[in-house]
Amino acid sequence: MRLAINWDVSSELIEGYNTPNLYGLLFVTGLIIGYLVVKRIYKREQIDEDKLDKLVLYMILATIIGARLGHVLFYGPYFDEISAEGIVLERGYFSHPLDILKVWEGGLASHGGILAIIIALYFYSKKVVKKPMLWILDRIAAPGAIAGAFIRAGNLVNHEIVGDVTDVPWGFRFLHNDCYPPYDCSWESIPIRHPAQLYEAICYLVIFAIIMYMFWKKNAWKKPGLIFGTFMVLLFSARFLVEFVKLGQAARDATSVINTGQMLSIPFILVGLFFLWKSLSKKEKI
Repeated sequence: MRLAINWDVSSELIEGYNTPNLYGLLFVTGLIIGYLVVKRIYKREQIDEDKLDKLVLYMILATIIGARLGHVLFYGPYFDEISAEGIVLERGYFSHPLDILKVWEGGLASHGGILAIIIALYFYSKKVVKKPMLWILDRIAAPGAIAGAFIRAGNLVNHEIVGDVTDVPWGFRFLHNDCYPPYDCSWESIPIRHPAQLYEAICYLVIFAIIMYMFWKKNAWKKPGLIFGTFMVLLFSARFLVEFVKLGQAARDATSVINTGQMLSIPFILVGLFFLWKSLSKKEKI
């Protein structure tokens, strides 16, 4: 018998209820840890705590709205998929607009979340903290990485964003994803997949540690843009690589050389490289 981890974890915290759930708990935990990191930074730099409270509001709204809209627009499905018999095989967001609001059912795109966060932080830097935008981007990078790690852990307990079929001994059988009663649901019939969500979570934890080391031990904040550029390059390079063993999330991914997640990651990597070049070409800020 092939080695594999039979993943049967349920996201339900209360049996029979979709909410509250473990996915939401992990999501909120990532945000709380990120908040504590920024709070420590603000305290060291003597930034008023009311500005931190406003930052939390900007971040939460941007993360949820941006990530959800990113999933809807980048991945779809846009309209109902209907069989010849008139049966709805898959609901489309534009056919059922209220489904867009159902964040608790899963479906968040990190690319949309990051883009919305950057836009929100532009207004935050101008209207609230009144510092250059790179100042806040450098200080929000580590919280972004740790939040991403917990969100991917949430995807794992939700049995979503699974990997391709594999024969590696650490592969997972996602019993809530690939088992469709009344069909055969014996362990032997369920495919073994890469735990792509776990790969990403581990990568993001490592990136969090690297950025924290850069900020607190190497004073990388003295070169505006260095931390943010490093974050963008490392995080989206990790995302790009993991996508090679991840099941495509959009219908077009089945025929594309690189999938939607990889195509969306390339611009973010290039932006990160630009900020790295720009920061390293300048003298340190005293």
